[in-house]
Amino acid sequence: MFGYTLLKTCGKARAGIIQTDHGSILTPVFMPVGTLGTVKAMSPHELEEVQAQIILGNTYHLYMRPGHELIARAGGLHKYINWKRPMLTDSGGFQVMSLAALRKITKEGVKFQSHIDGSAHHFTPEKVMEIQQALGADIIMSFDECPPYPATRQYVEKSLTTTLEWAERGKKAFTNTQHQALFGIVQGGIYPDLREKSALALMDIDFPGYSIGGLAVGEEKEDMFRITDFLNDILPKNKPRYLMGVGTPSDLINNIDRGVDMFDCVMPTRNARKGSIFTRYGKMIIKAARYKEDFRPIDPLCGCYTCTHFSRAYIRHLITMNEILGMRLTTIHSLWFYQELMREARTAILEDKWEDFKAAVLPVLDTIVE
Repeated sequence: MFGYTLLKTCGKARAGIIQTDHGSILTPVFMPVGTLGTVKAMSPHELEEVQAQIILGNTYHLYMRPGHELIARAGGLHKYINWKRPMLTDSGGFQVMSLAALRKITKEGVKFQSHIDGSAHHFTPEKVMEIQQALGADIIMSFDECPPYPATRQYVEKSLTTTLEWAERGKKAFTNTQHQALFGIVQGGIYPDLREKSALALMDIDFPGYSIGGLAVGEEKEDMFRITDFLNDILPKNKPRYLMGVGTPSDLINNIDRGVDMFDCVMPTRNARKGSIFTRYGKMIIKAARYKEDFRPIDPLCGCYTCTHFSRAYIRHLITMNEILGMRLTTIHSLWFYQELMREARTAILEDKWEDFKAAVLPVLDTIVE
């Protein structure tokens, strides 16, 4: 059974706890992305070791391959991938909308061609509920249209009308309320009045949590922060807020500061595999020549497997040689760092030290380690 308790606020920053059938989630929380049922380069055991509380799967990609019916026959996504902690699946809306040349949007849903073989498919709010209920994640998303950026106000307004109609239809089709929680997705582009309209309409439909979609799609950071700050005063205090697809460590801190509880992004894993590593001192480009004979760990204060066993020099060698182990070790560190950042943020909120914590970490998170 799903539940949320807000334990403490410090300014607008929030610390809480989410209850699911697969365990509790302490917020604020960052969710590693496992698009195809795997967080790239990581085993479920390693995800537990980096203290990931919840991971994310992608409805569109899992529908395409291996298929939701197969996963249901395996006992659901948790059993299929052997993950015992909570999971979240997105609606697939963002991926379908990104197929611009291959899809057609109607009031009924979206007709699209597979990016794999060109086969024809049709997503409706009801179909997306069917898929996500078969996958069985603890938290699932309403089907939405994610408008592109930039987009005219007229387009965003029309898109929002569709998204709200789909949200209502999706909730009516959703039946597994004892074991899954369906979140509504707030859209509206960079227009505050449309965001307010979206949030209020979704609150009338009544969801156990609310996602903020359509950000981190090309808009200026200031626009993102303006929208999340604005929505903090509208969304209910007693339900979790999830900012979709965000982001850098500083994005997380800046949006926790604006009342957001949950985040996901491919950035820490994707960048790590390319040798760009997030640390408490800023971003480390491990391929840089200065690390060739640097026998210190990535971060001497870090407790992850990578930092307690290997040097910068060795990891640089592995990444330069395109070795799989290098990608695994950098991913382990970056995910550990993201989880540690969330733990420290939560502690600061609970101890009424949020402003001091924010002032200490923000100036360095986006810098390049020298």
